[in-house]
Amino acid sequence: MAKSTAPFSGFEFMIAWRYLRARRAEGGVSVMTWISLIGITLAVFALILTLAVRAGFRAEFVDTILGANAHVTVYSSGVVGEDGQLIRGFTQPDAMAAAIAKVPGVTRAAPLIKGKLMVSDGENTTGAEVYGMLPEDFAAIPRIGAGSGAIGDLARYPEGIAMGSGIARELGVTVGDRVRLISPSGVRTAMGTTPRVNAYEVVYIFTAGRYDIDTTRIYMPFAEAQSFFNKEGRADEIEVMVENPDAIESYGPAILEAAGPAAMLWTWKDSSGAFLRALDIEDNVMFVILSVLVLIATMNIVSGLIMLVKNKGRDIGILRTMGLTEGSVLRVFFICGAFTGVIGTIAGVVLGCVTALNIDQIMSFINWLNGAEVWDPSIRGIYSLPAKLQLKDVLSAVALSLGLSFVVTLLPARRAARMNPVEALRYE
Repeated sequence: MAKSTAPFSGFEFMIAWRYLRARRAEGGVSVMTWISLIGITLAVFALILTLAVRAGFRAEFVDTILGANAHVTVYSSGVVGEDGQLIRGFTQPDAMAAAIAKVPGVTRAAPLIKGKLMVSDGENTTGAEVYGMLPEDFAAIPRIGAGSGAIGDLARYPEGIAMGSGIARELGVTVGDRVRLISPSGVRTAMGTTPRVNAYEVVYIFTAGRYDIDTTRIYMPFAEAQSFFNKEGRADEIEVMVENPDAIESYGPAILEAAGPAAMLWTWKDSSGAFLRALDIEDNVMFVILSVLVLIATMNIVSGLIMLVKNKGRDIGILRTMGLTEGSVLRVFFICGAFTGVIGTIAGVVLGCVTALNIDQIMSFINWLNGAEVWDPSIRGIYSLPAKLQLKDVLSAVALSLGLSFVVTLLPARRAARMNPVEALRYE
């Protein structure tokens, strides 16, 4: 009568190890087992790298939004003036900004002038969007102002203009050069409105990290922007920064109350929410697709283990007649299959983590092989392929791989355990 033994005893691991390291001619590890091992390694590697790039892209995208744009923009729905014309903006911007700044959780509120124009260095011309801001408010923008790694003298901002590195590159200008700003809404005369053309020195060149910002945005002092766009005494918007941008909805009622009845809000989630939702959908779809790849790789374990069970039929019969229980036989072959899943998962985790942590060097090597940049910032918005390795992503990949490996191993292991020892030895 078979005697029950403790689960996963030492002799079960010993038998499984002898089967795994045996030569193929002796019924050991088959080619299918090596294929499944390599497949699991590559599948786990792809899953971890994809999750890291996904997390890095989202973090970089959100950081560039919050680091160069207002968390909340307060703008006016407009009022009708004495001449019947609709007037937009705020006539007392300083008082409104001060009132909004007192709202709990608001870290900064700054009046803003916005306008679109043409900028030229005399030979080249491009379009740009001008932001008129006070020097202290401009310096406080994380990815553009103080500490952003820009070139030029931030203290000279009141004397000229600051522009994105993309505009400077397109025009071929640098700090100290002069450019002309051309606005269609210029001087009003009896003959109509004539374009306004002013020359300014470039005193500061920034790189915000977003292609669409660096190639379109120019900053100038607030008072100069009011004069240039004929908006003396007014501001187009109030730019508001808060402590917790992820909970931006909770600040809305208090900001609206402080701004007054004519104010309206536009948050960073309103402007980028559709893109973030698309990223979430893409993340879920990619995880499902790569999970299927892991499943396909683990299914190869079944093929290899079935071949191993068939080759070891005589051994199974002998072990059963010696008193080994069905449970022990099941665990022996479960260990054989699980070993492949564990080794493949470990190798995939190491390969995925190393690649994610060195993504910049790998992309540089790919660019060198390709002879050109494979990452186009004009399409993707940011300048490089980011990767952010997170423990939860690694753990989810490990759990998925090991879980599938253990589950698919049970079927052939159970078949080995239920093998009749008499049938196994009949033809031996």
